[in-house]
Amino acid sequence: MSILFEPVRLGELELANRIVMAPMTRSRADQQGVPTTEMVEYYRQRASAGLIVAEGTAPSADGLGYCRTPAIYSAEQITAWKAVTDAVHAEGGLIVLQLMHVGRASSVFNKPAGAATVAPSALRARTQLFTDAAGMVDTDEPQALSLDDIAQVIEEYRQAALNAREAGFDGVELHCTSGYLPMQFMASGSNLRTDRYGGSVENRVRFPVEVLSAMAQAIGAGRVGMRLCPGNPFNDIQDDDPLATAEALCKAAEPLDLAYVHIMRSPLAELDAFALAQRHCSSGLILNDGFDGAGAEAALQAGQGEAVSFARHFIANPDLVERLRRGLPLARFDRKTLYSPGPEGYSDYPLCEAVAQ
Repeated sequence: MSILFEPVRLGELELANRIVMAPMTRSRADQQGVPTTEMVEYYRQRASAGLIVAEGTAPSADGLGYCRTPAIYSAEQITAWKAVTDAVHAEGGLIVLQLMHVGRASSVFNKPAGAATVAPSALRARTQLFTDAAGMVDTDEPQALSLDDIAQVIEEYRQAALNAREAGFDGVELHCTSGYLPMQFMASGSNLRTDRYGGSVENRVRFPVEVLSAMAQAIGAGRVGMRLCPGNPFNDIQDDDPLATAEALCKAAEPLDLAYVHIMRSPLAELDAFALAQRHCSSGLILNDGFDGAGAEAALQAGQGEAVSFARHFIANPDLVERLRRGLPLARFDRKTLYSPGPEGYSDYPLCEAVAQ
């Protein structure tokens, strides 16, 4: 049997196979960050994955910033997420929630009234994002977080982990890449602080490590993972030494004994992110970015990691596990419907049996 279909344990998480559904923003929540019934069906259809990492979800109103993305700070949001996890568990699946605070990668048009845009330093991200109200807009100029503010954000993450467990999630994953708040702290270009959260690389990785520690204390380290992509420039991130930053984060997080590290291939040709994680992380490694079935099999056989996550292949192939098991062709997704509201291009992709008929 292919190693892809063997079970594996990551912390407290018992995966039936090593095929992981990567978190993907699909913009199907409502305007209040509440998951919709379409999201229940979407995740239910993909429950055969050994583990689903549900899309980036805000721990607070301030953490929102994209169009129609979910959150998990209100009772209504928790209840709606419970319908998702119940559906996945009823199919025998396992699901964790990725917690994503976008920080300065935000627009007031996509935030609830009264919510702030915050960052380690008052530096606007030189990029644009989409809003339903105004189309493409520049990101907001953020407020620099005070030390008291940072403590509050860490508490919001801790509470979000508890809320995720209340909603039925099997664990949580901290989003530490793509130019969101943890990476804004880690990168030298977006963090100009001179206190204990800025300056040296050890100080710059302090925030994500304290968030991970708070969540681990709240729900157990064996149910907490982190996602990392060294050198990712998305959302105007610039770092003088991405390798040193990633190494510092992994070393500082290592004593926490997390369930897993979700490591993405680096866009920098000279930086081998998988080898970096193997050197510095004893937690199980989930490898991500650009894999097909054969590539995933080869990587696991070579001992590079314990599991492989797939993103775009899960969009148009809700039964990706079965298709890989049987060597069936994979459908291609429609880019035009990646972020559009409604079921089209979301929960209406057919199963392989329906295609064969």
